[in-house]
Amino acid sequence: MTRPLAAVTGATGFLGAHLVRALHQAGFAVRALARRDPSAPGWGDEAPEVIPGTLDDEAALARLVDGAEVVVHAAGAIKAANHQAFMAVNRDGTARLAGLAGGARFLLVSSLAARHPEVSAYAVSKRAGEDAAAGLIAPERLTIVRPPAIYGPGDRETLAIFKAAAASPLLPVLSGDARLALVHVEDAAAAVAGLAQAGAPGVWALADERPAGYGWREILAAAAEAVGRRPALPDTPAWLLPGLCRLGAAAGLVSPAKVGELLHKDWSVARHELAPDVPSPRFGLKEGFASSVAWYRQAGWLR
Repeated sequence: MTRPLAAVTGATGFLGAHLVRALHQAGFAVRALARRDPSAPGWGDEAPEVIPGTLDDEAALARLVDGAEVVVHAAGAIKAANHQAFMAVNRDGTARLAGLAGGARFLLVSSLAARHPEVSAYAVSKRAGEDAAAGLIAPERLTIVRPPAIYGPGDRETLAIFKAAAASPLLPVLSGDARLALVHVEDAAAAVAGLAQAGAPGVWALADERPAGYGWREILAAAAEAVGRRPALPDTPAWLLPGLCRLGAAAGLVSPAKVGELLHKDWSVARHELAPDVPSPRFGLKEGFASSVAWYRQAGWLR
């Protein structure tokens, strides 16, 4: 029996590497766009057909989507030099691909940040990407997925938290009342693959077993436990918080584009926002952080 074809962008990225395997397990044949060495550790034995190219290359995009039942657009910029650079990838790249999708279903992996475009240039660009897709794809063929912060094996963004927890005698709690939904990368990939299979149109969020999210104190305590440490967790005075976030950006612990997102209070997910007909999350916070640390140590990223 011939497998339906899923055309995927971002397949060599953090989420995308896991997504290729999840789509294969969901019954798809996978064709992937790749701009560099077409190999990713998350692919396992299910290496996809590879189309060399980038989101700027319309000929490559046309080859990518030819005959696809669903286009899964997971590529995007999470770091960029300026607003225009974010837009060039997250808005214009999305529009270029959506314009070539033909009659295929289109699944855009956006971000929960798109819910609040006012907080950062990244958030603005992700919302603009959603708007671009909505302007080109019929509503019944368009699914937009908004993951919260994704972490897990292979993630370099949250690695800084574990490094700080392993090395520092104290971890300042950024905010006492902020709430952050999280999702493990394997759960995120399984959910996206499930939506690709189900074809559920609409705008949906992802989260782990606690969509209402976690406070910073709980997140930092879990990170410390995962690395076998017990640092002090002092509260950060509200007046000091913006400066501390910008200091972290200057030190390379977070990207400058993420400062506004770190200062935002509500990254929780309401139950009605959650994607339907997807596998239940397998990882809670403690289990997910433990799997991350085990991978980081095996890979030599963390002592």
